[in-house]
Amino acid sequence: MASPASRSDAAAGRLYLQFRLGTDRYALDVDDVLQVLPLPVLKRVPEAPAWVAGLFPHRGELLPVLDLSQLAFGHSALRRTSTRLVLVRYRADDEGQQRRLGLILEQATHTLRRDPAAFRAYALDNGSARYLGPVLEDEHGLLQRVSVDQLLSDEARARLLQDAGDAPA
Repeated sequence: MASPASRSDAAAGRLYLQFRLGTDRYALDVDDVLQVLPLPVLKRVPEAPAWVAGLFPHRGELLPVLDLSQLAFGHSALRRTSTRLVLVRYRADDEGQQRRLGLILEQATHTLRRDPAAFRAYALDNGSARYLGPVLEDEHGLLQRVSVDQLLSDEARARLLQDAGDAPA
């Protein structure tokens, strides 16, 4: 039987990291978030897609960093004091193998707790933006969930998340 505290937490909803793309609000489930850092200088990758902001060395691993604003809208995230590098857990394959990657997110400084059931599907086709999830309306307007595991197309996943042993010499 669940304790009164755990029932109260469940009733309060899940915790999300809120961020913005332009003027629109989005949310990542904090279960996918590993760390939120100030935006560092990144190693650029020549000839990479524009939405690949670069590489970030973290604990002995070079992590690909995606600019979510560039991916979604074709323009780079604004460099503000509230723009963050968010390290996330990405499920790279059907076997559940997890990889880490970085996301550049604007105004990623607040969390909020919402009931996942309050997010509703909508009837628009997201095309290749399969990472865009259901939407919730609250006192601040619309808030859309983003699914980390759906951020990359199969081709992008193969290019960005190959094992070091698979990389060309």
